[in-house]
Amino acid sequence: MDGKTQLGSFLRARRSQLRPEDVGVPTYGEHRRVPGLRREELAMLAGVSPSYYTRLEQGQSLSASPEVLDAIAGALRLDESGRRHLHDLGRVDRQRTRGRRPAPERVTEAMRQLLDALGEVPAIVLGRRSDALAWNRLGHALFAGHLDPGAPDLPARRPNMARLLFLDSHVRDLYADWPSRARAVVANLRLVAAQHPEDMALHALLGELSAKSAEFAAMWAEHRVKPGTVAAYEMRHPLVGPLTVTLQTLSSGPGPGVVVATTEAGSSSRAALALLAQATSEATTRLGPSSGAAQRRPRADKD
Repeated sequence: MDGKTQLGSFLRARRSQLRPEDVGVPTYGEHRRVPGLRREELAMLAGVSPSYYTRLEQGQSLSASPEVLDAIAGALRLDESGRRHLHDLGRVDRQRTRGRRPAPERVTEAMRQLLDALGEVPAIVLGRRSDALAWNRLGHALFAGHLDPGAPDLPARRPNMARLLFLDSHVRDLYADWPSRARAVVANLRLVAAQHPEDMALHALLGELSAKSAEFAAMWAEHRVKPGTVAAYEMRHPLVGPLTVTLQTLSSGPGPGVVVATTEAGSSSRAALALLAQATSEATTRLGPSSGAAQRRPRADKD
């Protein structure tokens, strides 16, 4: 799917999600065959001609100026993430460098030190495609304890957390409100796909998930966009039972981010994490240091 097609799909999806009463457009009691605003109504709100807006939706216009995109974003009631995403889609055909591969993702020494320092806090290093590039012992135990703790070190076996969320029953069952977590992951992937239009591995992942999961395909078609920064989720861990964690992404730039899971002080969730830490520590002691993810040094790997 090229940039113009993605832009048109985004505009149509978001327009269909706006009701006339949401934006003060009178309907005079008329019956509408489809939900959402009409093209001419959205064009009026944005201050552009209906014919020009129609060409944008149909992929017939080569580009739109930043000012026009801002006006359309305002008419669609997009938040800041949605507005930036709209601009990313509008830039795809103007500024794309054909054939350029995205920069390889690597686990830096600073990230290794952070994983070590976090210790009793579950942490995982995620790349832009949601690949698990590294994790500490507790991060492995919380998010993917059924997998080989050394899997992130091996590019051919490296887990992809988005794939696991939709296609792995163990990871899916971890979340009491799975649809909420799934929509958050899809919304973040939407942003990344527009920011990295030449990332063929990312688009292959999106194609795989769309083909294998009807739920992913439906959520992808909603065109929701939101960065995965901070959110609370109730988890149902097979070893320690229910706990509520706040997932936060720590990032200092466009590279991989460190996702940490924190709990409220003095809560049963904090106690559950402490129990999980104790259980994984005892298992590592019994099996030897080589079995623990915390003892493995994440390598810097190329894509």
